[in-house]
Amino acid sequence: MNKRAISDLFPGPGWLGLACAIGATASIAQTQLLDGAAGRLFAAALVLLFYCVFCLVVFIGHRRKQQAFARWESGGAGVDKDIDADNVVVAFASQTGFAEQLALQTAQSLQAAGMAVRLCELGRLDLAQLQSTPRILFIVSTTGEGDAPDSAAGFARKVMGQPARFDGLRYGVLALGDRSYGHYCAFGHALDVWLHGHGAQSLFDTVEVDAGDNGALRHWQHHLGVLSGHTDMADWSAPTYERWLLTQRRLLNPGSIGAPAFHLALTPADGKQRMTWQAGDIAEIGPRNAPAKVTALLIALQMDGLQAVRDETRQTSLNELLSRRLLPDDLQALTALRALTPQTLVAQLRPLPHREYSISSLPQDGRLELLVRQTVLADGSLGLGSGWLTAHLAEGGELDLRVRENRSFHSPASDVPLILIGNGTGLAGLRAHMRARIVGRRKRNWLLFGERSQQHDFFYREEIERWQAQGMLHRLDLAFSRDQSERIYVQDKLRDAGDELRRWVDDGAAIYVCGSLEGMAAGVAQVLRDTLGEEILESMAANGRYRRDVY
Repeated sequence: MNKRAISDLFPGPGWLGLACAIGATASIAQTQLLDGAAGRLFAAALVLLFYCVFCLVVFIGHRRKQQAFARWESGGAGVDKDIDADNVVVAFASQTGFAEQLALQTAQSLQAAGMAVRLCELGRLDLAQLQSTPRILFIVSTTGEGDAPDSAAGFARKVMGQPARFDGLRYGVLALGDRSYGHYCAFGHALDVWLHGHGAQSLFDTVEVDAGDNGALRHWQHHLGVLSGHTDMADWSAPTYERWLLTQRRLLNPGSIGAPAFHLALTPADGKQRMTWQAGDIAEIGPRNAPAKVTALLIALQMDGLQAVRDETRQTSLNELLSRRLLPDDLQALTALRALTPQTLVAQLRPLPHREYSISSLPQDGRLELLVRQTVLADGSLGLGSGWLTAHLAEGGELDLRVRENRSFHSPASDVPLILIGNGTGLAGLRAHMRARIVGRRKRNWLLFGERSQQHDFFYREEIERWQAQGMLHRLDLAFSRDQSERIYVQDKLRDAGDELRRWVDDGAAIYVCGSLEGMAAGVAQVLRDTLGEEILESMAANGRYRRDVY
C-alpha cells in the first residue's frame, strides 16, 4: 500500500498550521483550566472549532481535486468516443489516491508538451472505448491478493473477462506496489499481459514503482518525454546527485558511418564515496547546457555571467546556474526575459531534466563506465545528455550523477545459462552482466550482438574475444548489418539459431535484452514468440527469466 503524509491532504501549510494551533490551544486550556467549568467549556468550544476547520480543509482539498479533474474529463464521460490519433488517454486505478495523483501529473506533463490528453478512471472505460483508442497510458495500483483497486474491480471482472482484439492500440503501464507485500505490482502486470495477449503493442516495458520510488517515477517521465517528443520535461522530483569526475573518454568507432560512440570512465570526486551497484543498474546524469548556448543567452540579455545569484541554499554565478537550466530558444521568450533581474531569471527557468544510461561496469572495476552515442539534433547541435558527456565536459571535469537501482534487470541469482541479446550501445548493460558472470565463474553464456560494421562498430572487441578465449563465452553470434548486400540484424541471427535457443531454454536459461525498443527489441520478441511460443515466453517473464532494458 502507498502511504501519503497527512500534509498531502491539506491545500497549504497555512491551513495545517491553523488547525494544529487550535488543537494545541484546546489541549493547553483543558490541562490548565480543567478544574473550572469555564475552562472545560472553553476547551470544548476549541475542539469543536478544530473539527469544523478540519472538515473545511478536507472539503476544500476534495473540491480542488474535483475541479482539477473536471478540466481533463469531457462531458462527464471520461473519454471521448471519437479520439483523434494524436490523443493520449491516461487511465488510472487508485486505492489510496497515489495513482490518481500520478495520473494528473502525467496528463499535465503531456499537455505541456503539446499533446491532446484525456484523463479518466480505469473503471469508466469499456471494451468499445479501448478498441477505438490509439494510445493509452495506464497508472494502476494493486490491492489485497494481487487484485485491482476497488474502483477498477468491475473493469477487471467484466472488461478483462471478455474476448477482444486490440490490434490498433499502443499502451504503457505504470504499476504501483510495495515489495514488502506479496503479489508485487500484480494487477499492473496482469493488465499488461492481457493487453499484449489480445494484440495491443506496448510503447515501452512496464515501469514498476516500489513504495513511491522517485527513481522509478523519473524513469516513467523519461518515457513520457520520448512519447511526446519533448525530452526537456522537468523532473517531478530532482535526484539527489553526487559529485563524480570524468577520468577517461575514448572514441570507440572512428570511421563509422553511424554517430560517434564513446567509452566513458567516471570516479567519485571525493575519492571516498562507496561504489555500490549491480549489473543492470542505471546511471542518472545531471546534464549541463553547451557553454556556447549559455554565452549566447547572456549576450542576448546583456547580463554578466559572473554576477552572483542564489540557488536555494547556495550562492553561485549566473553562468553556473544557467548551465543547469532549460534555456529558451524563441525570440518572444527572450524579449520577455530582458526585463528580469538575474535572480528572477534563474528562478523562472526550469532545471534541466536528468538523462539515463546503462552502467557497463562493476564496482570491483574501480570505475563507473558508460557507453554513450552522440545524438545529433535537427539543427546540428548535440543532444542534451550525450553532448554534455561526449563533447562539452572536459576530461577531469566534474559532473552530477546518481545510481538508480533497476531490479527488473538484475542478474539471475542462480547459476543458470544466460542469453544476452542487444544492439548498439545496448551492449553497455550486457557487458556489465558478462563481467558479473565472470566474477561468479558462471561460464554458460551466449551473446548475440548487432551493429553496422565489424571494422568500425565492434565495440569492446578485444574484451569479447578474450571472454571467448578464456571459456567464459560459450557462444557468440554477431550481426553487422552493412557488411553485406542483405541487411542482417541480431533477430535474424537469433531466428537462425532457433534449435539451439530451445535447448538453452529447456536447460533453464534466462534471456536478457538490452538496446533499442523499435526494431531490435520488437524483432527479438517476435522471434522468441515464434520459436518458444507465447505461453512459454510469458511464463519466463513472470518468473524473471525474460528481462529487458530497452529504450
